[in-house]
Amino acid sequence: MTHTDKPRFDGRKPEQLRSVSFQRRFTRYAEGSVLVSFGETRVLCNASVEQRVPPFMRGQGRGWVTAEYSMLPRATHTRSMREASKGKVSGRTQEIQRLIGRSLRAITDLGALGEITVQIDCDVLQADGGTRTASITGAYVALHDALTGLINQGQLKKMPLLDSVSAISVGIVKGIPILDLNYEEDSSADVDMNFVITGSGKFVEVQGTAEETPFSAAALDAMRDLALAGCDELKQLQQAALGGEE
Repeated sequence: MTHTDKPRFDGRKPEQLRSVSFQRRFTRYAEGSVLVSFGETRVLCNASVEQRVPPFMRGQGRGWVTAEYSMLPRATHTRSMREASKGKVSGRTQEIQRLIGRSLRAITDLGALGEITVQIDCDVLQADGGTRTASITGAYVALHDALTGLINQGQLKKMPLLDSVSAISVGIVKGIPILDLNYEEDSSADVDMNFVITGSGKFVEVQGTAEETPFSAAALDAMRDLALAGCDELKQLQQAALGGEE
């Protein structure tokens, strides 16, 4: 069910990622800063270290990793209002930032952090599909850089990361399972799924919806296999961006 003989509108094969890049140290002040690009989707991921933990974790000797997500007003074709000006965060934003936080905590030894919080801010500069998956994939690199800095400063004795993590979208468009959907593909997909997968190939989260017609177990297997291969490639790109520092 690969249908590799049927290229997509941008010339990619069904199993092919968009061009992915990581620009580390993109901003000056954050302990970890990465501009991640998935094709035309660009997300700035900044990791900030705070010498405290949330009130519910005080006195436990454990750290915390959390995230916030936002989309800049002109990240899309038309200007969207800043959520701060509305006075509340949308349900979509809450869902995405909780997903990012869960994904990072899944591969972090919070006990090894001590009472430190790492706050990841993921700001979408330009959206062309897959903003949540790009955010997770870039946030891991930013988190790695922030924690490496703490080790170099002597605040941590060892790297608290137990594994890497990345995320990718898959879907079925015109009956064909495809990897890493851009906006045009996402908006026309019969099925849209997001997979969060560790570097060792374990699943953190799977999100999937049939827009109109339910999908079969075979289709699910095909999308899962695409996601596993895609995240394995993302892991290698993360490792290359980190320069073998994992």
